[in-house]
Amino acid sequence: MSDVLVEVTHVSKKFCRSLKRSLWYGVQDLGLELTGRSYPRDQLRKDEFWAVRDVSLQVRRGETLGLIGHNGAGKTTLLRMLNGLIKPDLGEITVRGRMQALIALGAGFNPVLTGRENIYINASVLGLSKAEIDRRFDEIVAFSGIEEFIDMPVQSYSSGMTVRLGFSVAAHLEPDVLLVDEVLAVGDLAFRTKCQVRIQQMKNNGVAIVLVSHNLHTISHVCTRAVTFEKGRIIYEGDTEAAIDAYRASLLKHYDGPAEDLRGGTGEIRVQRLEVLNEAGQPQQEFDMGSGVRLRLHYEASEPVHNPVINIAMHVLNSHQVTGFRTDVDGLSVGTLQGKGHVDIVVPQLNLFPNVYTLDAILFHPDGFTFYDRVNNAAHIKVRGGLQVNGTAYLPHRWQVNGAAPEAQATTDGAGRALATQLQLS
Repeated sequence: MSDVLVEVTHVSKKFCRSLKRSLWYGVQDLGLELTGRSYPRDQLRKDEFWAVRDVSLQVRRGETLGLIGHNGAGKTTLLRMLNGLIKPDLGEITVRGRMQALIALGAGFNPVLTGRENIYINASVLGLSKAEIDRRFDEIVAFSGIEEFIDMPVQSYSSGMTVRLGFSVAAHLEPDVLLVDEVLAVGDLAFRTKCQVRIQQMKNNGVAIVLVSHNLHTISHVCTRAVTFEKGRIIYEGDTEAAIDAYRASLLKHYDGPAEDLRGGTGEIRVQRLEVLNEAGQPQQEFDMGSGVRLRLHYEASEPVHNPVINIAMHVLNSHQVTGFRTDVDGLSVGTLQGKGHVDIVVPQLNLFPNVYTLDAILFHPDGFTFYDRVNNAAHIKVRGGLQVNGTAYLPHRWQVNGAAPEAQATTDGAGRALATQLQLS
């Protein structure tokens, strides 16, 4: 028996941006097929584009493959081809064994039927007998945690409940191949942790798993290896951490700069630009973990503005906020600002784990409600090197065993020192 359960060979898939033109192409293709001809599948017609292009990969028994990439990179399209929902235009896909998929919220469920009825229908489609389903039913329901709602129609479930039931069914029907798209992001933290443990158990039992997620923590913890997509093509395949680095580099290439279309505020004082400088005051975008950085906000006030609150918010690129710097939180008054000038925030130790971070620049009234100006994605910082630990920030710490320091306690320079900030005005 082959260990390769999923095999993708030079697969490509194209779509059309225009619905009207897509329908017309469909009529043309049908007419050509009726006459024994076909349009060359390797050529694009007007408004067509390659969603997936020349992709080849394998997933072996007991392996979890992560698919990562920005939105529109081709991950979900590939997953849908693996599941047989759409056919590739070029290439070949081979899936060996029984497959279960969690690709779309509620996919495979009949909304008017109860959770109980949907469990039996899904299991029957996979070839399980009623006796086999009866034997696993209680375990499926218990894992989902929705016992009291199991006899209600699925259409009355919340998105989280639907995901719980869908994953529970998929995880307990012993598939050979499991496909999972971002749906687990809908569940609560406790259930997501439960799912990760279950995925690890399935992997240990020889299930081949393909997982699509924007949650790099999940990819790093769950996946054996990963594939990074960009514009429908594979740009990296192999080690999970290296694939994540390739994904971050890809995101940085698509960084659009300040989001002027989202800019707002009353405008008495405006952000001209936000500079990222090194300790010598020179422009720099990439920093080693633990090094110093200076953020310089250039402003222009059309009239004197007394003690505006200055806020620099730092986000993981395309994700959550990790920290921020605010003059009011630090108990500082910047006085009256007028004309042009700049404000510096000096961070002696950048204690952030390797990643790409974006910076929002915000100016608002001390009342906390009136915004003068806000610029999203005003600048970005890439942190490199450092510790290979999951998370966002490195906190200074020390170890003790029974009240004493370990004999070979490692010391940390730079990244282990406390993060401190100070404000400087021009």
